[in-house]
Amino acid sequence: MAASPAGLTATPMAEGPATRKDKAAPPGAGRRDRLPAWKRAPYLVVLALASVLFTYPFLWLISASFKPRTDVFDNALIPHHWRVANFADVWHYGNMFHWLINSTVVGIAAATTVTISSAVVAFGFAYFRFPGRNILFGLVLATMMLPQAVTMIPVYLIWNKVGLTGTQVPLWAQNIFGSAFYIFLLRQFFLSLPRELFEAARVDGCSFFGLFWRIALPLARPALAIVFIFEIQASWNDLLKPLIYLQNTSLFTMPRGLKSIIDTFGNGGEHHWEIISAASLIATIPMIVIFAFAQRHIIEGIATTGRKG
Repeated sequence: MAASPAGLTATPMAEGPATRKDKAAPPGAGRRDRLPAWKRAPYLVVLALASVLFTYPFLWLISASFKPRTDVFDNALIPHHWRVANFADVWHYGNMFHWLINSTVVGIAAATTVTISSAVVAFGFAYFRFPGRNILFGLVLATMMLPQAVTMIPVYLIWNKVGLTGTQVPLWAQNIFGSAFYIFLLRQFFLSLPRELFEAARVDGCSFFGLFWRIALPLARPALAIVFIFEIQASWNDLLKPLIYLQNTSLFTMPRGLKSIIDTFGNGGEHHWEIISAASLIATIPMIVIFAFAQRHIIEGIATTGRKG
């Protein structure tokens, strides 16, 4: 039965510019911006040192990928002898293009499935009131404490029984059932939405699926974006599942391909770390590009989740 409109509350009108100007700024607002330069110097020094600390490994990787084998570990950020042919060797000895395509396809499939499935479950926990809801939600969260090694063999036996081992399906299809962490993250966002929006839609005859599709999802775009980006990053860096399920080199993802390059150029006592470094740099650049374009969505998603528990 639809909820009565008598219980609805009117949404206050947005304040105009004149109203906002009349309000006094909170105490201490803008105080950090008014600090003199000598007081801001310690913060800037700490930030600079932290930036150097976190960026040095990546700068070292870039430098090592352009060095000959004898100079890889000389710790010089500017190579004394440049060797651009390392990248040509990587593309020659490794099927890098296909590995990049495979990682992209698997990452998009994994991120799409886990975002949709986790959002459905999270909306159910956030909107519906039913006996045992908190207990059931606690059980979902408890699954995060299970080590992956505990479920590795049973899950493999399931995929082997249905004949999908040796394919890329097990790399992303498990996300159809959602992720406990993402369910928790999205539930916190859905709880922050005014319930009056959904009750008003129910009065107008909107179905429960319509509440989710027409109201909850559009308002949850920041949280959905951060779940999608996090899962792409997790799928791109995943090595364990490709090691278990993939044997055909044409199906390798980037981590599995890097492992094959390490096995090829890291045996016999002559480790070609320059080629390994070049391959690692190629595998890292896509994630840097994604973060550069999605940084605003990541910050917005983190800022708008966890408001209500």
